[in-house]
Amino acid sequence: MHSLNTPSALSNMFAACLLVLGLIAHIPGSQAALSINGTRVVLTSDQRSTSLIVNNPSQQVYAVQTWVNTESDDTTTTVPFIASPPLFRLDPGKEQQVQINRLPNDLPKDRESLFFFNVQEIPQADTTEANVLNIALRTRIKLFYRPAHLKENPTLRLKDLQWSIRQIAGQTHLWVNNPTPFHVSFLRIEVKANGQQQTFSSPAMAHPMSTQSYPLKSIKPAAGLQVTFSVVDDYGARITPAPVVIQQAP
Repeated sequence: MHSLNTPSALSNMFAACLLVLGLIAHIPGSQAALSINGTRVVLTSDQRSTSLIVNNPSQQVYAVQTWVNTESDDTTTTVPFIASPPLFRLDPGKEQQVQINRLPNDLPKDRESLFFFNVQEIPQADTTEANVLNIALRTRIKLFYRPAHLKENPTLRLKDLQWSIRQIAGQTHLWVNNPTPFHVSFLRIEVKANGQQQTFSSPAMAHPMSTQSYPLKSIKPAAGLQVTFSVVDDYGARITPAPVVIQQAP
């Protein structure tokens, strides 16, 4: 008899869960009934696993599915993480610990890698009412896999972000270069100077050792432009460094 802890058995179980997920409706932006005791997960390479708590504060019974996938939210790319248990019942007022287990991998050792932890809630069908649509809602939070030798606090590296104004295909863009090994999760970016101002709410994150651009529709290149930004740290707290002068680039 095969052990349920073997990679083959875990993969088969994970594939079965994804098959079920494909048959379930998902409406982005809807309010989930279940909650997770965190807004992100940081798993270092010297950890075999980490855990989260899924709570059910509602008065309804739910079936819950958990899994880890890629940033692009596809169901075909293999990821080196298994959530356990992948499927469970959660009664009203109860909670369940979910463990994220690391599998052998060849992920980069010089920077973080980004994945997402998913919690899908499936309400119990009400057999007393006809023509009732039960909607399965999903919550996704970021899972950062961090090489253990990267000991520095990522917020201390925010000063290393390099901001500039660039022209891309005739369009003015705010450009940020992130030379650090950490992801930068922006909550807000604001560019202003001399009466000009543009704000980005929930802008795209800056990936490690890469660049990210944001189109400026109401800002013209000028001396004295400054950027103010807020980010989320490892614990979900908001961090807002001092404003930074933006460099003019060709």
